[in-house]
Amino acid sequence: MKETGVKAFTLAFILAGNGCDPAWDGERPLDGDDAAQIKRIRDAGGDVVVSMGGSDKEGRKLGEVCPDEQSLANAYQKVIDAYQLKAIDIDIEKGEFESPAAQDRELGALKILKQRNRDLKTIVVFPVDRSGPNDDGKRLIRRAHEIGSDVDVFTIMPFAFGGTDMTRDTISATEGLAREIAGTFAIPLEEAYRKAGISSKNGGVEETVWLEDFHNFLDYATDRRLGRFTFWAVNRDRPGDPSDDSGSGIPQRDWDFTKVVARYSGALVDPAREPQN
Repeated sequence: MKETGVKAFTLAFILAGNGCDPAWDGERPLDGDDAAQIKRIRDAGGDVVVSMGGSDKEGRKLGEVCPDEQSLANAYQKVIDAYQLKAIDIDIEKGEFESPAAQDRELGALKILKQRNRDLKTIVVFPVDRSGPNDDGKRLIRRAHEIGSDVDVFTIMPFAFGGTDMTRDTISATEGLAREIAGTFAIPLEEAYRKAGISSKNGGVEETVWLEDFHNFLDYATDRRLGRFTFWAVNRDRPGDPSDDSGSGIPQRDWDFTKVVARYSGALVDPAREPQN
């Protein structure tokens, strides 16, 4: 925070602990070291968004373990209450993303949470193709509209999709997302951009997202006034091995990518600047 000016972080992941009960990584209690970390961030003038779900977490996600939308909402509410959160992030991937029942359970839970917590902002994060949301992503957006989930920002992960020019392919994917939101919600494209977000990555192995790409993303997000611009992840934002998430795998200085994201001031969700940890 001192070196980059970043004011907030998305902390991941909340998973299922004992049954339909939230825990950090499915193991650590809500009142443990992670709570102390959140306090340190807030004491330094920042804030947090908490993310539930994840990619390689099959069978451990609350959205898969909790039997219905009410119990899932109750589990998420425990996290909201534990940290007095202003915003939550639901990361829907792999089997959960491809399951209509799981999608509906997540969206139904978000609808309940919005009814309970008037000022809560909700973010849904999901994979994407280079041209925009695939059929599963389109269904997710459509069902959110149909059942009135009132999702604030639909955020795509524009990577691991065979991109070659990551600036071009990320912008193409985001434009596809915005068009899908505009068509589904029958709103102007300018308004749809406010409900659209990018959660990129820094560095990489098969695909590489360079610092120049991030500067291009910042310009694009600023021009379109996107609802969110973030990335995975702060702990990779330094030179090092990307295979264990301890480095980006490319030449860089510590916190280069975070400094770019910290400059974005147009996010809809408050807190506004959220490189993921």
